[in-house]
Amino acid sequence: MIEIKPHKIAPCRVSVPGSKSYTHRMLIAAALSDGMCTIKNALVSEDTRFTIEALRQMGIQIDFHNDDMRVYGKGGRLGAGNAPIHLGNSGTSMRLLSAVAALGKGTYTLTGTARMQKRPIKDLLDALQQIGVKARSLKDNGCPPVEITGATISVDQVDINCQKSSQYLSALLLIAPCTHNGLEIRVSDGPVSRPYVDLTIDLMKTFGLRLEREGYRLFNVPGGQIYRAGEYAVEADCSQAAYFWGAAAIGGADIKVMGVKADSAQGDIRFVDLLQRMGCRVSKTSDGIRVAGGSLSAIEADLADMPDQVPTLAVVAAFARGTTVIKNVAHLKSKESDRLSATVTELKKMGIDATCTENDLVVRGGKPKGSKIDTYNDHRIAMSFAIAGLNVPGVCIRNEGCVEKSFPAFWQVFERL
Repeated sequence: MIEIKPHKIAPCRVSVPGSKSYTHRMLIAAALSDGMCTIKNALVSEDTRFTIEALRQMGIQIDFHNDDMRVYGKGGRLGAGNAPIHLGNSGTSMRLLSAVAALGKGTYTLTGTARMQKRPIKDLLDALQQIGVKARSLKDNGCPPVEITGATISVDQVDINCQKSSQYLSALLLIAPCTHNGLEIRVSDGPVSRPYVDLTIDLMKTFGLRLEREGYRLFNVPGGQIYRAGEYAVEADCSQAAYFWGAAAIGGADIKVMGVKADSAQGDIRFVDLLQRMGCRVSKTSDGIRVAGGSLSAIEADLADMPDQVPTLAVVAAFARGTTVIKNVAHLKSKESDRLSATVTELKKMGIDATCTENDLVVRGGKPKGSKIDTYNDHRIAMSFAIAGLNVPGVCIRNEGCVEKSFPAFWQVFERL
């Protein structure tokens, strides 16, 4: 357990690691490429290590050279899955790699923690079955562990429900170029978290692939394409930057996060727009984005496309005047923890009136008090509630090591504020 010491934050600049979402996808793209790829600024964390080790089990060589990763692509040809692939509680790894396994030889078993075995994947398995892949939940409950048997994919049309996760769609998009005839992907419901779909497509185009789309409902990806080997760089992670922008908001501080691009495809870049609506001053420059805190007022905001920022916005809202309504976030119930219930429970322990409905989270601003915060082994709960401790004495974060999942150096960077 770590105790946060309240203090006034001097104007400062901070740096955050490479994007977790981009790193997962870039590792997969490089593994499917036609040669050696050098990846700069990749995030090395618990989650991305699961993806690295899984790709190694699939026959892909990955090594480190100084601060760079080197991935030796095999043109979409993967080795046999001889042993179960353990993916911890990395939902991104599980969903994306379940589709990647369909390109391989033999049968792969993908499994994870007890929490992972409660997280949904049925809609992706159904889609893989439509294109001729044997894909099943071993417990027949629509959750991992899953068994995927690689196949030559020649069916070129698939319908998919993405109401629970956009990662199902990203998974199909990533493997589509490596199929014989390509894929026409039709989205029947959703997707939630749409910017993550844009991020996937942005990365695919960076690797030289062609595709066409009609909004978020129809995607046409020609087959027989190869991801292009080369040197690539991972953007700074906007999800991680948001904790420091949130710290500026509640502390009346001036914090600039370096290396964040204002035109990023990462949906969480829009978190600064929410803070601006709440009363903060925001400036975007070529080398980063600065937030200066001010008097905070409640807002109503739809965070369907920014699920990772729900706990952070909820903590900021605890310090704002009025009632903040965070809408369309039901899909947070199946994250690393039930993030809606976790956020409400911990805010109530701090004396803040918070409730969740079927789809929304409601936070009534007040005067938070110190509390020992349970993190539910969820990195985002730990980092979001840590910023409250900068203003409120007596905030302690239990199981602080859970930040290893996405931001291993979080506490070192946080202590510099």
